Amino acid sequence: MLGLQIQEVNLNNENEVREVIEYLSAFHLRFEKDIDYTILVKDNNKIIGTCSKSGSILKAFAVDSEYQGQGVSSYMVSFMLDEMFNKGIHHSFVFTKKDNREIFKSIGFKVLFEAEGVTLLEHGIYDINDYLNKIIKKYNLDTTVPKAALVMNCNPFTLGHKYLIEKASEENKEVLVFIVEEDKSSFPFEERINLVREGTGHLNNVKVIEGGEYIISSATFPSYFLREEDDKLKAYTEIDSGIFAEYFCKKLNIVRRYVGKEPYCSVTSAYNSALKHILSGGGIELIEIERLENKDGYISASNVRRLLKDNKLQEAYNMIPKATWEFLNSNKGKEIMENLKATDSPH
Repeated sequence: MLGLQIQEVNLNNENEVREVIEYLSAFHLRFEKDIDYTILVKDNNKIIGTCSKSGSILKAFAVDSEYQGQGVSSYMVSFMLDEMFNKGIHHSFVFTKKDNREIFKSIGFKVLFEAEGVTLLEHGIYDINDYLNKIIKKYNLDTTVPKAALVMNCNPFTLGHKYLIEKASEENKEVLVFIVEEDKSSFPFEERINLVREGTGHLNNVKVIEGGEYIISSATFPSYFLREEDDKLKAYTEIDSGIFAEYFCKKLNIVRRYVGKEPYCSVTSAYNSALKHILSGGGIELIEIERLENKDGYISASNVRRLLKDNKLQEAYNMIPKATWEFLNSNKGKEIMENLKATDSPH
């Protein structure tokens, strides 16, 4: 636009990042740690707008009120979409306040789902129905058969995960296990999904499927515009379970979703409670299964990671399936354990 300049922000420059943080604070927005690209729009060196992205997700979007309605928003988002396209990202999302949804719709975004205070839109060469049709074809799914489903991260795959899948397998004709695809975990996605496939190969009615972009991880849910923790959890739960009920369940004929009961984490417990309420509204049953435990308590991926981080591989033996044990003793597995000693990740 005439007179306006777009400036790419050097995210390694503390002063430039601080400038963005200060600008966003006027809109009660936060600059999240996973942002990998940011632009500013300036009018005679005055910042009048900003937009960022993390992977395929647009976020931290703001425009001065006096410039709204003048095409600045469209100019900025179009620039971001071009930049993403040049980097090979041909499909994108934006989580935004409902007040901003018309801005994005005007430049080709489609509303995917709306929760209280939050709208999720998508843009690109395919949409969620294309994705689900691809899944149906790839895994030869018979959509006339009612199914059960589980959504798991498996960081790493434990006997607890295996137990939940086996319970679902016993109680249902067909079971779909969706593995969260976002690589925000200690164990990379390819290793996680392969371990689940190896560890459940004996279950003929179970199919392990990549979660894709539509199984939203709580680790990647953008909450930069939600100020209260309760609001973040509520919005994430509504969007995550709402998309699952509205699209996955209807298209794939999923009538049950299985989760493990949460004895320790109040956030996960609240999530399960909200999930049950939302899914039931769509006629989908939420089945909560008591978690598997051994002499040391409940088996969980976080406990396994803690042992690995403390260099106690042998103590983790009774918490993991054979496939996971063999992987941890491989070169790749040993490399991950070394990285764990330096840091840890959620789920």
